[in-house]
Amino acid sequence: MNKKIRNIRKKLSNPRIRRRLKIAVSVWFGGIILGVLFKVVYDIGYFDAQSLKNAENAGPPTTNPVLTMESAQHIVSGALKEDPYNPNTIVDQIVNNNRNLSTIIIENNKIKKIAWIIDLRLFFTCELYNDQGYNLNEGIEHQYNINRDNFNRGGH
Repeated sequence: MNKKIRNIRKKLSNPRIRRRLKIAVSVWFGGIILGVLFKVVYDIGYFDAQSLKNAENAGPPTTNPVLTMESAQHIVSGALKEDPYNPNTIVDQIVNNNRNLSTIIIENNKIKKIAWIIDLRLFFTCELYNDQGYNLNEGIEHQYNINRDNFNRGGH
């Protein structure tokens, strides 16, 4: 046994064998590092694909979004490019809270107007007519006692 160990030591002291051993160990560690690197890259790709699948499965919300006073104020302030924390135009009331076409009453300089919000993102304050030619703004103004004399009709 002692003779075998001396023989192995003698062979390892040879520079040619030592160099070959270093090359073999380097190649072996390089293979291990390359394998670990491939495993990490595969796991990252797999988890990215899973998160994409989970995002697709989340889909659109199942609840219907509702227009609140805060969200209406945010839409109006954004459309009129006003400071959302100190707006000049204030949402006074939500008349019809419909997801597709919401009717609101806004107030600016003590003048009240009827305004419309489409799909909870688009805002406009012009006259709106139904398919029979009835002016919807006049009906709502009459119903909520909004003085038409102070109403800005946009140059009419």
